[in-house]
Amino acid sequence: MPDGLDVLTGSCVQIPCSFDIHDPQKTFNSAILPSGVWIKGNPNFEVRPDRVIFNSSETVNRYQGKITGNMFQKNCTTVFFNVTTSYSDIYFFRIESQPFRGTDTEKSVKIVVSDLPSSPIITVSGEVKEGTPVSLNCSAVAPCPKHPPELTWTLPTQFTTENQLQENPDQTKSVLSTVTFTPSYLHHEKNITCTAVYPVGTNNKTAEHNMMLNVSFSPKDTSASISPYDPVLVGSCVNLTCSSTANPPVTTFTWFQISEGKTTQVASGQSYTLNVTSGNGELYYCEGRNSHGCGKSNEVQLAIKGKMGT
Repeated sequence: MPDGLDVLTGSCVQIPCSFDIHDPQKTFNSAILPSGVWIKGNPNFEVRPDRVIFNSSETVNRYQGKITGNMFQKNCTTVFFNVTTSYSDIYFFRIESQPFRGTDTEKSVKIVVSDLPSSPIITVSGEVKEGTPVSLNCSAVAPCPKHPPELTWTLPTQFTTENQLQENPDQTKSVLSTVTFTPSYLHHEKNITCTAVYPVGTNNKTAEHNMMLNVSFSPKDTSASISPYDPVLVGSCVNLTCSSTANPPVTTFTWFQISEGKTTQVASGQSYTLNVTSGNGELYYCEGRNSHGCGKSNEVQLAIKGKMGT
């Protein structure tokens, strides 16, 4: 059995269960269908027979349930219906057959019943990079596989989804929803949501998981500015500043000068201080670079007093 199960009030719970029998005296007759018995709280039920909450050989039980597994094949998977908060406890399984009888006192399953479902879990497979299709997975437990949750996504872009009911390593069930989309740098730090809607009777119960997208992208909106912007005297200084948006941040800024149609690299760094000479009326631009590429800025031109008739 799994170690534990989280269950919704009013829903059902399926307990995956299988057994083997240590029977040195060879008293177990595999040709006779054994009864499956569920005991609540403590495997010792002789002094507290009310601890027996379900016996497959009885027509009336404290808990409404059914063994859905094939006991001949040692599958004791059981479903209990209309679960209430009073069901929260640990449970032991017992086999009764003539003349073999035995309880596994070492293994129990803990059932926790809540009015609200647990939140689904979003996982990302690999890096979320601009222009490259990416898949996100959302998983929600399905303690009542006949009434699994429905998963829906909210994303800031178009996407496709694929949903399936899957079995976990401990034989419990989950619903897995995979969404595929192509991220843009505009989606960086935008929220996405996976919502799980559980049908319970005539009502629905909802839980969701929000996650902020972390999109890797090359430098965008790269811009060069000049200070002071007004015309300056020959011999004074001006500062050129480069700005850019990138994820990861820009690692290198490079400055270029355009003079008489020829482009020359003149400096590195986000800021560039220039001593103004009479021949400094050229154009300048910068480039920002990170591990995903580079972005080129606009071109700026120095305004020098005394040139062009001013």
